[in-house]
Amino acid sequence: MRYSVLLEAIPELGFEGFYYAHTPTLGLTTQGRGVEGALEAARDLAELWLAEKRAHGEAPPPENAAFFGQIEVADAAHRA
Repeated sequence: MRYSVLLEAIPELGFEGFYYAHTPTLGLTTQGRGVEGALEAARDLAELWLAEKRAHGEAPPPENAAFFGQIEVADAAHRA
């Protein structure tokens, strides 16, 4: 079973080199050191979450088409 994971560097002081790992289809977010650490944390969390779903008789959700986009948002300080 394959799920898309969006990785995002954590910008906070003290978390240099750490990444958030978002799994949109499952609605899960975790973190890890480096890209590989974040992917491993996402895999571990997904496996636990899916095992819990199966234990309750629920089928794992199918992967949704995943896209990454960006939006431009006006800076409130520049609005008059």
